[in-house]
Amino acid sequence: MAVVLQESLRGLFYAPYYAALSLGAYAKEGVEVRFVAAADFGAAPDALFSGSVDVAWGGPMRVNQFYRQRADCDLVCFAEAVTRDPFILVGREARRDFAMTDLVGTRIATVSEVPTPWLCLQHDLRLAGIDPASLDRFADCTMTENMAALRAGAVDVVQVFEPLATELVADGSGHLWYAAASRGPCSYTTFYARRSVLDAKRGDLLLLVRGLYRTQKWLHAQPVEALAEAVQAYFPAVPRVRLTAALERYKALGIWGASPILSRDGYERLKDSLVSGGFVDGTDFEIAVDNSLADAAVAADPPALTA
Repeated sequence: MAVVLQESLRGLFYAPYYAALSLGAYAKEGVEVRFVAAADFGAAPDALFSGSVDVAWGGPMRVNQFYRQRADCDLVCFAEAVTRDPFILVGREARRDFAMTDLVGTRIATVSEVPTPWLCLQHDLRLAGIDPASLDRFADCTMTENMAALRAGAVDVVQVFEPLATELVADGSGHLWYAAASRGPCSYTTFYARRSVLDAKRGDLLLLVRGLYRTQKWLHAQPVEALAEAVQAYFPAVPRVRLTAALERYKALGIWGASPILSRDGYERLKDSLVSGGFVDGTDFEIAVDNSLADAAVAADPPALTA
């Protein structure tokens, strides 16, 4: 039977997962994958518990959230692709040598669609000795609406992902201030599933992880133009030039891991952000992460994909 694989939302930083689908990585490993989209941003874990989906990709944030909400939670992260925070602060005016203190006194519009970007940024602020509540923050609008507010001068800086940051810079509406990836490892996107499914479908899920690992090898060996070609079908409205530039920025920032193994450092940095923001109490690495399939895939050292 096919492994049912679900995305939580459409985002360019998920490029390794889209490339694996586009290049047939899973079929080449001998596992059938049926790709589906979540009904909304927060619905992916619900589908895992209902049994309509086997595996989702998304943040360990969701795994931590469901351990807080459900006594029967047995979700585990088992193959990481996005190992650094992909969100970017773009301001109306150029700002050299950005520091967190530069946000004091500005009107900042943060991401409303998902909680992780703000939770990570508010932890950056705390580490810099700044009370996040002291900011003049607009928290309720979509990234697209915030882009319009920046262009209209209603806010001074926005928090967005790619290719929106590249769009703002390209049309002269904004300047790059801060790439959150620069803080270092911060586990952002993994495959995750119920432990019962991980045990029941272990063979198929090992092939899934091998397919991802072969894609990661391919991604890091190829020019970014090849990656843009592989994922373009998932972003038909984004011009190829902008898509390529956005992927180039992400690749240069090192947001995509070289292997599916989820590092403890990256997980702990994310968990610290979730805890300091009052979102969760925090789930131990040993409970929320199972690297056994990723370890096995890396040990087998399969060849990189060929397009």
